[in-house]
Parts: sequence; C-alpha cells; structure tokens
Amino acid sequence: MVKLNVKKILEKKGKSKYWLFNELNNLGTISYSNFNSLVEQKAKSIKYENIDKLCKVLECDVSELIIRE
Repeated sequence: MVKLNVKKILEKKGKSKYWLFNELNNLGTISYSNFNSLVEQKAKSIKYENIDKLCKVLECDVSELIIRE
C-alpha cells in the first residue's frame, strides 16, 4: 500500500498539523477537509500540485513523503 508519511515527518520536525495547514494555505487555498484526508490517509487521490506543496513546506523529497508499505 502507498501512503503519505506526513505525520512522521511532522513529528520528526516537531511541527503540528495546524502549523502545516497554515503553511499550505500560505501557498494557496486547500480546504481543511481535503487537508485532513491527506494527513489521515483517507484521500483516494492527491494532486501533483499538493504533493509539491507538501514537499516544499516540509522541506522533504517526494521519496520521503510517499512511502510503500
């Protein structure tokens, strides 16, 4: 299964979901429900644009963000 590693990256950086949501909104609007779906592994799809934003804000590579278990 492929999933986003957002929670572990946030934990490692000492940041909260709230911080991430605010930072993503500074780059462009994302609804909280879409954001929460991504972080909580409930999203069925994700836009490349959002992957790029997550990598930029979290200062990580796509290979760190998307993992296969």
